[in-house]
Parts: sequence; structure tokens; C-alpha cells
Amino acid sequence: MEEEGCECRPLGFLLGLPFALLALILSLVGAVIWVLGYIYIELLVPVLHLLRRIGQFGCESCKASG
Repeated sequence: MEEEGCECRPLGFLLGLPFALLALILSLVGAVIWVLGYIYIELLVPVLHLLRRIGQFGCESCKASG
């Protein structure tokens, strides 16, 4: 009787496998988006603000000398 119960286990594993793989793929995609967002916020935004300030100061000095 115990052997009959063991036959269902591989079937349950095979039914759950696509969902497990889908969850893994979604978590990897989420991790990539999170890392790209962190890089954007921590590195790119301050550089853009710095470039904007340099550009504004450069334009004011050009107007003053021109």
C-alpha cells in the first residue's frame, strides 16, 4: 500500500516544476531591475545634477563675459 502513495510524488513534483521555474525567472528579473535602479539612483543621478550645475555656471560666466 505504501508503494501506491509513492507514485503520486513524482507527478506532484512535475506539476510544481514549471511554477518553480517561473518564480525563479521572475525573481532574477526583479533582481536585475533592482540592481539597475540602484546604479541609476546612486551613481547616475548625482552625476547628472553635477553636470547640470557645471552647465548653469558655465552659461552664467559666458553671459557675464559676453
